Amino acid sequence: MTCKFIEMLDAKQAEGKLVCVGLDSDFDELPNCVIDDDDDLDATIRFNRGIVEATGDLICCDKPNSAFYEEDPARWQAGLEGTFCLIRETCPGLPIVLDAKRGDIGKTNKAYAKGLLGRLNADAITIHPYLGEEANVPFLKWSDKGIIVLCKTSNPGSGEFQDKPVYVSYEELAELTDSQPLPKGFEDQWTAHIVSYDKKPGYLIPFYQYVALRVSRKWNKHGNCLLVVGATYPEQLKFVRQIVGDDMYILLPGIGKQGGDLEASLRNGLNSRGTGLIVNSSSGIIFASKGEDYAEAARRETLKLHEQITAIRAAMRQEKKP
Repeated sequence: MTCKFIEMLDAKQAEGKLVCVGLDSDFDELPNCVIDDDDDLDATIRFNRGIVEATGDLICCDKPNSAFYEEDPARWQAGLEGTFCLIRETCPGLPIVLDAKRGDIGKTNKAYAKGLLGRLNADAITIHPYLGEEANVPFLKWSDKGIIVLCKTSNPGSGEFQDKPVYVSYEELAELTDSQPLPKGFEDQWTAHIVSYDKKPGYLIPFYQYVALRVSRKWNKHGNCLLVVGATYPEQLKFVRQIVGDDMYILLPGIGKQGGDLEASLRNGLNSRGTGLIVNSSSGIIFASKGEDYAEAARRETLKLHEQITAIRAAMRQEKKP
């Protein structure tokens, strides 16, 4: 069975839409024109309505970040649930990714999944892999929902753990790549012939690549897994794309104020069909203006990013022609 979220995303990307708008609607950053007073709980929904209506026809998905709605229970209901409703009403067929970065023991994850994928009805959710597949089964079993796993995040300190080498035996690697081999020579980047405590030879590989291997080969039983790789690390993105192949989507944060390299990311992260990346921009779009023209400014920045992506993809296609 095909994941409903993936079907929705495929449809948008077939139209050439790869941009995702991150609705990181920090109440303290909202323009004055949407605020009646400091306690106005409707300000967030008014602001988001302007963004959604201005950009919805240009993008492949919206991505509200739950953090900006969780500081006040009333704002959660008025802001986040209201935003989900307005996206459904304004842009039918546009998938909604909830950027929640959840991950805990199985019982807790079951409650998270029931509330966020069930009652809130997010089409996809971000999670972290630290507790392993067993703990994340409550998310993964929602086969119609996208489960987006943190892999190589865009923040400057991501390498503290994500770049550290971990051991994988030749035996485990053979099992992981039996049905989906790695590109020829891919292993040459790894330190080989390391002998572990159990005397089995293998490789030392970066932890983020091990996450990509496990998620793409073991976790993705329902075809509903995606990975997060930041545009601030285009070289690492290339490795992840080689590991996961053509059929897994990658959510690409870091475009805009974080300074991610758009062209390098597209060249390293698009699949052979010229799709497969969800190019996210948050504050660079939604806070492009703090004035009454904030929605028009958001559309302008979204269109600019969409056109940049379209031009780079066209150049890549031209380069492939004999």
